[in-house]
Amino acid sequence: MSIEKIEANSPEAQSANIVADNLAQLKALFPELVTEGANGAAINVDVLKALIGDQSVTDADEKYGLNWHGKKKARQIALTPSTGTLRPCPEESVDWETTQNLMIEGDNLEVLKLLQKSYAGKVKLIYIDPPYNTGNDFVYPDSFQDNIKNYLELTRQSEYGSKITTNTEASGRFHTDWLNMIYPRLRLARTLLNESGLIFISIGDAEVANLRGVCDEVFGAENFVSSIVWQKKYGPKSDAKHFSESHDFILVYARSIETATIVRLPKTEKQNDRYTNQDNDPRGPWKAGDVLRNEARDYAIYPISLPSGREVMPPPNTSWRYTKEKFAELIADNRIWFGKDGDSRPAYKRFLSEVSDSIPAETIWLHTDAGHNDAAKKELRSIFDEQAPFDTPKPIKLIERILSVGTEPGSDDVVLDFFAGSGTTAHAVFQINMKDGGKRRFILIQLPEQLDLSSKEQAASAEFCDQISRPRTISEITKERIRRAGDLIKGQAPLESPDVGFRVFKLDTSNIRAWSPNFNDLRSSLFDQLDHLEAGRSSDDILYEILLKLGLDLCVPIEVREIAGKQVNSVGAGVLMACLDESIKASEAEALALGMAAWREEQGTVGDTTAVFRDSAFENDIAKSNLAAILEQHGIKQVRSL
Repeated sequence: MSIEKIEANSPEAQSANIVADNLAQLKALFPELVTEGANGAAINVDVLKALIGDQSVTDADEKYGLNWHGKKKARQIALTPSTGTLRPCPEESVDWETTQNLMIEGDNLEVLKLLQKSYAGKVKLIYIDPPYNTGNDFVYPDSFQDNIKNYLELTRQSEYGSKITTNTEASGRFHTDWLNMIYPRLRLARTLLNESGLIFISIGDAEVANLRGVCDEVFGAENFVSSIVWQKKYGPKSDAKHFSESHDFILVYARSIETATIVRLPKTEKQNDRYTNQDNDPRGPWKAGDVLRNEARDYAIYPISLPSGREVMPPPNTSWRYTKEKFAELIADNRIWFGKDGDSRPAYKRFLSEVSDSIPAETIWLHTDAGHNDAAKKELRSIFDEQAPFDTPKPIKLIERILSVGTEPGSDDVVLDFFAGSGTTAHAVFQINMKDGGKRRFILIQLPEQLDLSSKEQAASAEFCDQISRPRTISEITKERIRRAGDLIKGQAPLESPDVGFRVFKLDTSNIRAWSPNFNDLRSSLFDQLDHLEAGRSSDDILYEILLKLGLDLCVPIEVREIAGKQVNSVGAGVLMACLDESIKASEAEALALGMAAWREEQGTVGDTTAVFRDSAFENDIAKSNLAAILEQHGIKQVRSL
């Protein structure tokens, strides 16, 4: 048996190929639709038209929908696989060995692509607070050719650093640039949601209409849930030019409105205070309800005799809610109230004990229930030693309310925020888990946007990074906020604190080097390619790229054991076994293979196991083939080398 080598263009070395997945799904539904073209599998457009009765339009046709310059390219960018990886940073993490939370530093477009294999269909709630496009926001210019290279340059991690600029109305592409930024990210985010999942998006007036159009296309207009108005300010701004803006919007969409889980909120004391017991009914407090319907139904139009002796009829064009017989039953059961004097229009007694103790969330969220901007700044100051390194953070109360509606109480739901900013989402997850004993997990993604000490808007943030001896980037503040929030929760937890750790990963180029020859020195290029792993990368860097590309959770348990003098990692109880030692001699191959097979059996691994080695580690082909043959004899048939 030979060992299959994973090259830079191998499926195992790439993020999810969404185009290939789409083709496979179409082929499963309509086998005759997929054929072979000049570049491989392709759709026969004529067959497609026949299948749908020629009910088709093109981008050039007049049709309903939101269109803008660059939309086609934005769609292509979403479908292009990532060439990057996520490198682990245990030294910047908290509770690396035990936590289930992730904080990923990088361009969210590339990170969302890299998460597809591991987290598709596993996220219950997405909350994002993207740039509002007010003229001062950074809008990331994606590159169709090489987005990883583009990312490294724009974040000044490469020698060809480019300056990040804001998206101003003078650019001439004000709304277009914002739409080209948000569209591919939402397309990728949708596939991460599970069937009961929801996405909540904070947005201002500038782009709410465009965002609604984009979301209708990406999620389907039928999956629109609500447009929430959040009162972000509790008082008017006296120097406002026209109106004093007091609110933002939060658009809510479901992956599928048919299967979405939207949690009701508990009633407040104020809401329960509406129930009284004016007649000392033994069934407890009640609230008067209407007994009229706004339609005239002949069978429900009749006189009712009041205890005072007066008769009343329903007003014109209305009728009683109940039949005459049913009304008599309700009166006999003391469920109809005629007022203290017995001469008032009848009302139905709705008892507090008989109604739900929860209510659906309303679409207007007042600052008393969901916090406001000033409260958010005060929260940051209390965490950051009276400094506020963010201008427009969201209050914990707002995100906690979103979590209450979008995740089950006490659950282990996965929560994603790919515009992490000040890290409020992580803080809110910690807090709600502490309150209800839940084990919700978060995945936060934040671009390491450079902070400029000379900028009035960014000076405070840059100075704070200097104080904690970290690089001047927004993501550094995000990480520090999560660390300090975790410490706060630990101090507040009555008994055992929730998981307040997080693993840090950073976006980078793949560990697997693509063939890029120097035509002036082909001999050296050929020798360099013998070991096609990037220099300076650790075994952990390589291991976690394998996890990503094979679709394993980045927080999956990993055990380490020494076998035949080599370090072997067992991931997910033997689903993946990796020995990334730099040398495997022919004399060591048998002992290593037998030891790995025995460990797999000891773990009781269910299903197939993939074993991975460094290709350059084998002393010769004999060592490689012997090891592969022994592993196959013991049930490990998927053997790969890097």
